[in-house]
Amino acid sequence: MLENIQKAFQQSIGNKQVALFWLKNEEINVGICNYGARITHFIVSKKNIPVDITLGFNSLEEYISKQNELYYGVTVGRFANRIEDAKFTLNGERYQLDANNGGNSLHSGNIAFHNKVWDVKEVKENSIKLAILSPDGEGGFPGDLTCEVSFTLTDDNELIVNYSAKTDKDTVINLTNHAYFNLNGEESGSILNHEICINADEFLPIKENCIPKGEFEDVANTPFDFREGKTIEQDIHLENEQLKFGNGYDHSFAINQTEIMNFAASAKGDQTSLTLEIYTTEPGMQFYTGNYLAGDKGKRGTSYSERTGFCFETQHHPNSPNQQNFPSTVLKAGEEFKSITVYKVS
Repeated sequence: MLENIQKAFQQSIGNKQVALFWLKNEEINVGICNYGARITHFIVSKKNIPVDITLGFNSLEEYISKQNELYYGVTVGRFANRIEDAKFTLNGERYQLDANNGGNSLHSGNIAFHNKVWDVKEVKENSIKLAILSPDGEGGFPGDLTCEVSFTLTDDNELIVNYSAKTDKDTVINLTNHAYFNLNGEESGSILNHEICINADEFLPIKENCIPKGEFEDVANTPFDFREGKTIEQDIHLENEQLKFGNGYDHSFAINQTEIMNFAASAKGDQTSLTLEIYTTEPGMQFYTGNYLAGDKGKRGTSYSERTGFCFETQHHPNSPNQQNFPSTVLKAGEEFKSITVYKVS
């Protein structure tokens, strides 16, 4: 079965070859495709029954043919999430970006990391390293940016994602992965009964355009308090301006940071009891409850409708280049950007 899926991804785009690579241990098979440096499959053996916990498709053509880009499993860059009015100022120079989200830049515009073929730099039994060059001015961003991402599957059921990047001109950067998870299986429907824990005392309130207001708000006594764990359904339907603006949860949380690598969040499937834990070096995490999934047919032909998958997008906060009180996303020429996120399944 895995070999047949692999064949459905073998195709040339331009002069570059696309392929699907399997990372394996005794319990997990992870599919990594170099088109978008994306996670296509995350198949966990539960009592010898395979459960695929990420939404996606079984062929390259299905990813390419989607009219509405929903970023299934992609590595997002140069700048993940939204930048207000698709512009920012750096070193006194104003940069106009590709606007693709109501006048804002979302996930770097229409031509970005998610729809490019990455170079395969290294493949091992349990790891793969991919690389890309984003030329100066692409999407409006300054600098020739070289980026690498590696995926490593350990025997402890951890998928470790390492990001690194360098630029020849001062720029901004914010990288993440946009996998949609459903721990009951990608074909199982609603994720509302998943139990979620987020290690954050503060979240970022948003405006109607889903851009953060620029302030941090205590999660206590709000629907955004996941510190003790609760189901997504518990508060998502409450009358609340922030939930209305996001059409559910689509907010950045400020991860409580005590070390370089911190526990960010966990989720537990109500039907399988599979648990996903997230650890990261990033200061924030966007929790998104798949509010705009709208009928794509997945790997088993099941419709991915609203709230059938959720995202834990570890990253810097949205619109950071325009907010001085947010952790900086500036990458200076000659310096190296590094970031690590770990997805642990138990």
